[in-house]
Amino acid sequence: MIKPTKISIIGAGFVGSTTAYTLMLGGLVSELVLVDVNKQKAEGEAMDLSHGVPFISPVKVTAGDYSDCSGSSIVIITAGVNQKPGETRLDLVKRNTEVFKSIIPELVKYCPESILLVVTNPVDILTYVAYKISGFKKERVIGSGTVLDTARFKYLLGDQLGIDARNVHTYVLGEHGDSEVATWSITNIAGMSLESYCQNCKTCESEKIKEIFEDVRNAAYYVIEKKGATYYAVALTVRRIVEAILRDENSILTVSSLIENIYGLNDVCLSLPSIVNSQGVSKIIPLNLSEREILALVESGNSLKKVLKEVF
Repeated sequence: MIKPTKISIIGAGFVGSTTAYTLMLGGLVSELVLVDVNKQKAEGEAMDLSHGVPFISPVKVTAGDYSDCSGSSIVIITAGVNQKPGETRLDLVKRNTEVFKSIIPELVKYCPESILLVVTNPVDILTYVAYKISGFKKERVIGSGTVLDTARFKYLLGDQLGIDARNVHTYVLGEHGDSEVATWSITNIAGMSLESYCQNCKTCESEKIKEIFEDVRNAAYYVIEKKGATYYAVALTVRRIVEAILRDENSILTVSSLIENIYGLNDVCLSLPSIVNSQGVSKIIPLNLSEREILALVESGNSLKKVLKEVF
């Protein structure tokens, strides 16, 4: 008998419910379970999603408790508190760490074999918290990391260069946040360096190219300022990671996971190109970055470690 694919989502807010929607459309999942502290919200989202099932591949969508997550291949965690006016980032980190201290033990109890996929921000800190509290192997605790940042970078570069974003090859590494690092030194189009491509095409505006990464780094701030929250692109990011896991793709994605002895970084979660398959993260790939990029990456890791010392 073929085992159905079950995924649970902890948190039925904008990101959690939109993620459920993208997973439904992807046709990879047989069963979706939504868990939220507001049970009525989870029930309402499950009902709304279920009413669209006749238009897609069959999928069972329900709201439940942690016990209903048992047997999930992946548990996606989007639950967390929002930043209050005047609240510091560190205060937010501390409050969401407390939220995770209540969530993770329940998942360990009911989902001991699941892969944990952390989406809640600050994602690198909370991925580390989930790893430490769960006691799971490091391969099975991953964060959405800079997969979305990398997509934003590719999109904006492709838009500026006038080419399909899928033909732009580059990464954003490190923290999913203000200290993230763009890998300009290895960015390429059709095997050509960005500099060589621009010299050949002669249509690029060099000043605008330089401004692109600032737009990437501030993208979430811009979206939140205009519409209050980001969730469509985040949900598609999560779907891509889930797809790589469920299909055992060995895809290279910049997810966040525990780093050990890479670029001198240790015992911190951040994003590096990683082979993602049915085991979670099977291998992390060090890149031949420029010296400046490596220094920036180490600085990014160290800034995360400073926060961890304050909260965990």
